[in-house]
Amino acid sequence: MACIHVNSPELRAPGPNDSVYREDCTQCFDSIDDPSGLDVCLYCFNGGCTGDRSHSLLHVTSSKHPLVINIKRTRKKVKRDEPRQKITKLAIAAETESDRYDTAIQVKCYECGVDDVDRTLGKLPQVVDAVLKANTFARQEEVKAWEQEMTACEHTLCLEQEPSRNIESQNLGHCSKCDLKENLWLCLTCGNLGCGRAQFGGIGGNSHGVAHTKESGHPVAVKLGSLTADGTADIYCYSCDEERVDPELPNHLSHWGINIKDRVKTEKSLTEMNVEQNLLWEFATTTGDGKELKPLFGAGFTGLKNLGNSCYLASVLQSLFSMPEFANRYYLPDEAPPSSLAPAEDLETQLRKVADGLLSGRYSKPDSDVFVSEHSPEVPHQRGLAPAMLKHLIGRGHAEFSTMRQQDAFELLLHLLKLVTRSQHPSPLMDPVEAFRFAMEQRLQCLNCRKVRYRTDEQENISVPIPIRRIPKDSKIEVSNSQGKEAEKEEFEAVTLKECLDNFTADEIVELTCPACGSRDGFSKRSMFKTFPAVLAVNARRFELVNWVPTKQDVPVIVSDEPFSFDAYRSHGLRGDEETLPEDGDVGGAPKWVPNEAALSMLEAMGFPRARCEKALHATGNSDPEAASNWLFAHMEDPDIDIPVDFNGGGGSGGASNVADPEKIESLCNMGFNPPRARQALKETSGDLERAVEWLFNHPDAPGDFDEGSGSEDVSRVTASELKEKALPGSDKFPVNFQLQSIVCHKGGSIHAGHYVAFIRKQIPEEKSTSWVLFNDEKVAKAADVDEMKKFAYIYFFRRS
Repeated sequence: MACIHVNSPELRAPGPNDSVYREDCTQCFDSIDDPSGLDVCLYCFNGGCTGDRSHSLLHVTSSKHPLVINIKRTRKKVKRDEPRQKITKLAIAAETESDRYDTAIQVKCYECGVDDVDRTLGKLPQVVDAVLKANTFARQEEVKAWEQEMTACEHTLCLEQEPSRNIESQNLGHCSKCDLKENLWLCLTCGNLGCGRAQFGGIGGNSHGVAHTKESGHPVAVKLGSLTADGTADIYCYSCDEERVDPELPNHLSHWGINIKDRVKTEKSLTEMNVEQNLLWEFATTTGDGKELKPLFGAGFTGLKNLGNSCYLASVLQSLFSMPEFANRYYLPDEAPPSSLAPAEDLETQLRKVADGLLSGRYSKPDSDVFVSEHSPEVPHQRGLAPAMLKHLIGRGHAEFSTMRQQDAFELLLHLLKLVTRSQHPSPLMDPVEAFRFAMEQRLQCLNCRKVRYRTDEQENISVPIPIRRIPKDSKIEVSNSQGKEAEKEEFEAVTLKECLDNFTADEIVELTCPACGSRDGFSKRSMFKTFPAVLAVNARRFELVNWVPTKQDVPVIVSDEPFSFDAYRSHGLRGDEETLPEDGDVGGAPKWVPNEAALSMLEAMGFPRARCEKALHATGNSDPEAASNWLFAHMEDPDIDIPVDFNGGGGSGGASNVADPEKIESLCNMGFNPPRARQALKETSGDLERAVEWLFNHPDAPGDFDEGSGSEDVSRVTASELKEKALPGSDKFPVNFQLQSIVCHKGGSIHAGHYVAFIRKQIPEEKSTSWVLFNDEKVAKAADVDEMKKFAYIYFFRRS
């Protein structure tokens, strides 16, 4: 029986911006490597599994798209010898997919009941060929993330072209110096066509394009095979020796008689090849000291692939889905998946997909396609799951999480919890983030009249500063740095978790004016727990300014595995003998800020305008003219650098609305600053978020803005009258004991570099007690050095017992 849909008007080849889900199912992690393969819809390119859950049939039924191409891939047996060397950018030798896999394809029509439709009929040849050649969704998103890192340069922006002429089509067919017909680069200055350097994947090149640049000095060229009708292409600046973008590419090509609208992409771009080689890198399977860990498999012991720089995401996901709140909310094996025409774009679907992948155990098994040799006698680790669709949804629209750069795991946690809360939670399913919520109560007491004010803030975590105390120099150890020079390794005194919490909840003095008695003696301020969550997330802040750069210091924190009492950190609220400050009184009125006259005179003598000098002094502590001048040189290009600011009135270019912007306050709080300090920083910098961050680092002792009438719409604040109507999250029941359940650890001097792993307390089958398990991307193993790693964890997750 012939298929009647091969010429359907809806059939079309995927365009360069279409997502093609031809690697794994959009609703589970079944993939083209499974025995029955994966069905890819030939209408919308959704990927659907064909096994026992048959999400492909579910898609066909809901979308009325009957034609699919089934792709089934069988991995060739691989012998693992010495670990493969990491390939440098544009390396010549590379394994192709055909070297690693045998792939079988066939077109099926669910409506006509034909399991092997002739692929030469109707529109099928063009559509099927385009689907097989298109980037997978995961690859396409990585390419986009890398490409958004590219910028223009002076050579592309100021390109000068020689007199225009039309280049005959036959002259675009091969290099002007040899017969190569691919990897061809067009000089945008003179129109010369030269072959490029030999490229990753075995693509030939004799470097005639590079030779032309050296002879002529013409800096910018475009790769002809990468041109697409929507205006994208590989642009390379040989002067910068970097990939660039050319905002005027259509005009620059038109100068040589080339209409970009007529071009069809025929070759992989440099970015696509770069992503491809990164994915071939096999990460180490040992601990830092070279010990091989015995891998674990089964339900709850499933690893996640590293998608370039995604270890920060994997460590947070493993920690969250080890919690019963997230497991019970999203792992629903007996329920049908959510109804969605675009499951890859639905957060609920992707969270359930990740939960099923991590908790079902169906994907947690040794990589059976690799057998051992004398160099690798260990049991192979699992392949791991690639949460590319969830990563895309988490990062969509976010300036940082949409990139391929390493990110701060704690900021990712806060962002993900916010997305989960904002998503729909069908009854009777509850928001799992409720387990993290609790209330902190802040107490202010005037040192003169002794009157008090209490305020309650709802929170989902605490960010605890770690005391940094250096061990004397004569005890330091000398180590070799990366340049081979001898450098001193700083060591720090260990601190206990109790000391950190004691400091966090201790009284401190803040310089504020009392609205009741008018005293400027200041207030004592203390923040303590009003209620406690089921899960307490603690961010350990080990940062200090080193040469004006926030630097992470390896201060050991001693945390016990045994339950730890938090009873002493409970706030008892207003006592009967305490008198409250008037509700309508503003706590504030800090002394008027006046620029340091001596420093101001020195800066003005250097030729800086007064407005700039005042801003610099205000931003750097109002005492050091050298620090202020450095600040000025770094901010010469600020658009508001010459606009005067009233530092005592909170005015200026930002306006009051910007100062009180709750989103900016929330952004600063996500960086670890409390709401009062965030409000003060925004007020001091006229609402400029970037300058506010700098101000906070330059003013670590700033008391914060406790002005109840400041106009801030901080959603976390709960007034006394609201407390009567609103039930606070968490529990105020005694006793309060917390036990450590998981940690996210980071190695490296900056949270934006290095590597993240998770250690989670779990019950290992056939063992009587719980053990610590290491989740290092796709590798899952019983931990060997958890006591040492606990000392340097970045995020601690405690569960109330």
